[in-house]
Amino acid sequence: MDVTSPHPLAAEPGRTADPGARSSQGSLRRALVGAALALAASGSASAYTATLNPASPQEIYLQVGVGSFTNDYIHGGQPGQNTTVNSVTATVAPGVVGNKAPQAMTTNSTATVSYWDGYTYCSVPGQLYIGGFFRTTGAATAAAQVNATVPASLVDASGDTIPFSTISWTSSGNGDSGAEPFPGGTFVNGGVQNVGSMASNTWNESCWTFSYANGTVPRVGTYSGVVLYTMTAP
Repeated sequence: MDVTSPHPLAAEPGRTADPGARSSQGSLRRALVGAALALAASGSASAYTATLNPASPQEIYLQVGVGSFTNDYIHGGQPGQNTTVNSVTATVAPGVVGNKAPQAMTTNSTATVSYWDGYTYCSVPGQLYIGGFFRTTGAATAAAQVNATVPASLVDASGDTIPFSTISWTSSGNGDSGAEPFPGGTFVNGGVQNVGSMASNTWNESCWTFSYANGTVPRVGTYSGVVLYTMTAP
């Protein structure tokens, strides 16, 4: 499987949400995240949310996996474009394929630190960072939505397929408490699904841990697909 992507006051242990954080002037980002399954022949916790001061211009920023920031947001950091495509992968060993024991997936992303305050929030390779912010110029407005556009199947070089719904994820983060802005879920088999939202003038982030259901016995091969994550603000 390959996965792809395009601004609250709650503090957690070891972190402080700053209602007076300085504004940044960055840009919308779409991020790519990838994953693959290699099949051999067989013989939650919760998220972090922080409130932002309104500022001009209105801005949204979404990061899935590795992102770019000049500094932490609370220190005046500004987001930038990043074209890195990360992967989430699982290799299923012989004798295990199809035994219905979920297989943990790992990422090649190196993103562990939050660009909100520099806190080490996720753990790699087991977790994939997802987060960002939605900032408006004044009064609150409707939340920005984060959606995933998902293919029907993961496909190998021979055209064999595995349903995308065999991939699921849980959501957490180091030192978390409260509800997740990007909760756990399971991919749909083709289509667009909502994976979270950001209230206006908030920073939100979670760490996703993926797994493969491993309930069938596909042909031997490497199966991949790309999911596009996009963030849309009113």
